[in-house]
Amino acid sequence: MADKTRGGQFIVKETKCEDVFTPEDFNEEQLMMRDSVKEFIDKEVWPNKERFEKRDFAFTVECMRKAGEMGLLSISVPEAYGGMGMGFVDTVLVCDYISGATGSFSSAFGAHTGIGTLPITLYGTEAQKQKYVPKLATGEWFGAYCLTEPGAGSDANSGKTKAVLSDDGTHYKITGQKMWITNAGFCSLFIVFARIGDDKNITGFIVENDPNNGISMNEEEHKLGIRASSTRQVFFADTKVPIENMLSERGNGFKIAMNALNVGRIKLAAACLDAQRRVITNATKYANERVQFNTPIAQFGAIRYKLAEMATSCYAGQSATYRAAKDIEDKIKDRETAGESHQESELKGIEEYAIECSILKVAVSEDIQNCADEGIQILGGMGFSEDTPMESAWRDARIARIYEGTNEINRMLSVGMLIKKALKGHVDLLGPATKVQEELMGIPSFETPDYSELFAEEKEMIGKLKKAFLMVAGGAVQKYGPNLDGHQQLLMAAADILIEIYMAESTILRTQKLAKKIGEAKVQEQIAMAKLYLYKAVDVITQKGKESVISFTGGDEQRMMLMGLRRFTKYTNMPNIIALREMITTKLVTENEYCF
Repeated sequence: MADKTRGGQFIVKETKCEDVFTPEDFNEEQLMMRDSVKEFIDKEVWPNKERFEKRDFAFTVECMRKAGEMGLLSISVPEAYGGMGMGFVDTVLVCDYISGATGSFSSAFGAHTGIGTLPITLYGTEAQKQKYVPKLATGEWFGAYCLTEPGAGSDANSGKTKAVLSDDGTHYKITGQKMWITNAGFCSLFIVFARIGDDKNITGFIVENDPNNGISMNEEEHKLGIRASSTRQVFFADTKVPIENMLSERGNGFKIAMNALNVGRIKLAAACLDAQRRVITNATKYANERVQFNTPIAQFGAIRYKLAEMATSCYAGQSATYRAAKDIEDKIKDRETAGESHQESELKGIEEYAIECSILKVAVSEDIQNCADEGIQILGGMGFSEDTPMESAWRDARIARIYEGTNEINRMLSVGMLIKKALKGHVDLLGPATKVQEELMGIPSFETPDYSELFAEEKEMIGKLKKAFLMVAGGAVQKYGPNLDGHQQLLMAAADILIEIYMAESTILRTQKLAKKIGEAKVQEQIAMAKLYLYKAVDVITQKGKESVISFTGGDEQRMMLMGLRRFTKYTNMPNIIALREMITTKLVTENEYCF
């Protein structure tokens, strides 16, 4: 039985490679599902990228209906409501491979299956679920999510939209303005958040899209990317909503919104993965074909550097995303086995790993932006042209750092949630942080360790990096206590350390598991990527750790912590980074595609 860590516990526990799920663990059914989704995208979506770039909203709807006919909109919907009732890993898998061709379709799919449908399946009454979910599951109806307002973005609970109970008590009248509403132009219902009276928290409502009921919209927004994703402002003017369409309880809207965003964050990470694979594959093919100075540019070191870095980031993103997805799935199953309803189990299972969801959202959304940027650079002038898919990939990628809470918000959330978990006793940070302080006061060991086993030093390095985080975060909490929220730059630096640890560890564990399964000789390139990612992670952690320590310490305390940081980031047998990149790129260029 796998020893499963709770959400956030990865920072204080050692995880065994046998206890993580990896893409190499997909079962036969999951592989068939993956191939089916890839075939759909390659046949229906990828050849028609130009239609999306020309704002063909009708074509987006057409593709969504085809996805509904294939059952792809119903993967996570319980069978009782017309869905396939599949596990969380399956949900992430479909989101991954359906999203790579264009951000327009990816956004429509993600908004509908996630924040458009999920709030009803997780918080709806039985009557609400019976009435709405089957239509959403098949694509007969499409959903949208109305949270953001002109004055309420990251501060979601500050919305001004009002809901007033009618004199006869049969319905609410909703009045207000929402903006950046994905799928607004073709949706059948909205999940709308409004405030009743002077309530502290907003309330959720299911609102059918009826223009004769005080609902109007602006024209489609002109956006940098995701051009055929319908995005409009929506106005409600005394829109009547039956009282039975209140979602969950009065004042529970903020909780609904936050939990929906937790799911959206890991699915957004997944939605960036196949986009990276396609960018890497196209860049590799171009580099093999493009000849300069009588040589394919794939043979030039400057290009090989880029391809290796792009592949490594993608491999790390895959490793961490599926690790977290399976942890969530297992937690859901555990709660169901304990007698909780599917509804409550899924809510609590996802909430348990909210920290990991925020980490993934930040890391993978930034990786796809960097990947697409380098894709343009490899193609040079052709990359800047609309005649190739690179410039649209770059434009579409940009929204990922804003969606589902900005990356700045998610950085601060990841550390803030971890501290709250520690205060609740769910993650013991105090004990390990105290041991780190004691270690700093002690004499370091000068024994020569045995690094003969695969990743022996790398795993020891991960352990030391966790100590670096505990030293920085523990010191910051001691210094500022409950006022730590006011030191955003410090929180963001600590978050970068946390993110790099999770991503690096996930990559190493995946590769170690694969090496044990099929042998080290067959995974040399994956080993190279794991080592390359860790090497770069150590650099980031060294920089962010130093920045943090200097910001809140002085004198002897500062000297001691900087000395500790050097100890915890000391890499004894640093790998030959150029050789690692060469190995990775040689594999890519030989296979002429992303092949990991």
